[in-house]
Amino acid sequence: MALHLIKLCVGADSIDDLREWVAERSLRAIAAGLEPHSVHTTRMVPKRVEELLEGGSLYWVIKGQVQARQKLLDIQTFTDVEGISRCHLVLGPEVIETAVQPKRAFQGWRYYPQEDVPRDLNSLGEGIAEMPADLRRELSELGLL
Repeated sequence: MALHLIKLCVGADSIDDLREWVAERSLRAIAAGLEPHSVHTTRMVPKRVEELLEGGSLYWVIKGQVQARQKLLDIQTFTDVEGISRCHLVLGPEVIETAVQPKRAFQGWRYYPQEDVPRDLNSLGEGIAEMPADLRRELSELGLL
């Protein structure tokens, strides 16, 4: 069973904001002759790397709700110029929308077990992904989605 990470998407007001950030990072990588991955740098280094890289994703909390995920491709540790240990979470270029799931604010990232993650939006049934985001959010809050 895959293990995942969950993190607040600071600075993003919507999935579209996140997608723009990912696209910009991907274009920079391509311009530098690299794969079109986005990289998120964190101070804390996960200890359960093998479990995370066996199909794990980074789930993004946007405006108090889990709304999207990106596949974790690699976790690279390094020491910055100040001598502080950090890591790059190397993420796939696709932002995958999920069913909306409320989540309280927290600092840093947390492990997110498979049994707690929301389903991908495209797996919820025909027509759900085409609904306006506000309607999906409201239906989710009412327990109808």
